[in-house]
Amino acid sequence: MREAKQIDFDGQNIYVGIDVHKKSWQVSIYTEQFEHKTFTQPPVSEKLVSYLQRVFPGGEYHAVYEAGFSGFWTHDELKDMGVDCMVVHPGDVPTTDKERRHKTDSRDSRKLAKQLRSGDLSAIHVPGVRLREDRSLLRQRKTIRKEETRVKNRIKQFLHFRGVDIPVHFSSSYWSGSFIKWLEEVSLYCETGTATLSSLLRQLASLRKELACLSRDIRELSRTAAYRDGVKYLSSISGIGVLSAMVWLTELGNIHRFNSFDQLCSYVGLVPWEHSSGESEYTVGLDRRGNKVLRTLLIENAWVAVKKDSELMLAYSQYIKRMKGQQAIVRIARKLLRRIRFVLVNEQNLE
Repeated sequence: MREAKQIDFDGQNIYVGIDVHKKSWQVSIYTEQFEHKTFTQPPVSEKLVSYLQRVFPGGEYHAVYEAGFSGFWTHDELKDMGVDCMVVHPGDVPTTDKERRHKTDSRDSRKLAKQLRSGDLSAIHVPGVRLREDRSLLRQRKTIRKEETRVKNRIKQFLHFRGVDIPVHFSSSYWSGSFIKWLEEVSLYCETGTATLSSLLRQLASLRKELACLSRDIRELSRTAAYRDGVKYLSSISGIGVLSAMVWLTELGNIHRFNSFDQLCSYVGLVPWEHSSGESEYTVGLDRRGNKVLRTLLIENAWVAVKKDSELMLAYSQYIKRMKGQQAIVRIARKLLRRIRFVLVNEQNLE
């Protein structure tokens, strides 16, 4: 009896483009010569890998999907199963006008697979699971802080809408203990109005309590071996405290992955947004790409540092003679970012 020949794709590359959605994946598979198949499957990594191993046994599997709401768990699972997985920024995927006008999930997955095969895609950095979890703690605090600000604004708007004036002596001490006590004693025309204000104050108290808990957890994390030295180096820079230092460390990860200061500026989003055509050139603020968390924090740190550091204060005073304050602080932020890179790369305090 003739023995069946065993199929073996050893040494051959198989390219997989995945258009990721919450309830399904649109998958396109290409070999080095042909388009194999485009299909829909549940968002389960094991199912995809099982199909590849059954149809293309022994092959070298390469996959790609766009960064988005689904995070990096798909990347982690595929990597653990032996698939070389790449995550790309959606804005870095070459797209024609025709593809934008006729956009479908199957077209997107085929485009990703073809461009992966042709080598036209550049991967973004995927941080480790531990770093992502630590980062989530800092981002949660930022979210709660925003909620706290919203509730404060609602309280002030609630009082203003009802003609309740805030005493002048509280103008420089909003949200102090005495101000909160005054708010609790405000009596409105109807009981329902007073009950509404009480509800807002309870929300504020709850958010403040949660902020205190998160800040305590972050400070405990800052004293661990993974962050202790980095916090010490960054805290030696004017304008940066423990909480800010922890944001920098969790968002940047390993500083040595940035080969130059320009790469770090690009990641933070501290590069100009430029447009040129013919003899016309325009610069319209900062590029929208980059890490928004770090860009916002850097500007905040720069405003604090410029009031404490004499060198930065002098530089700022010279800048504002020829430009607006917002433009000047961006230049101060760039100087501050150089200091941040210096202390982390050289692992030493700023002298």
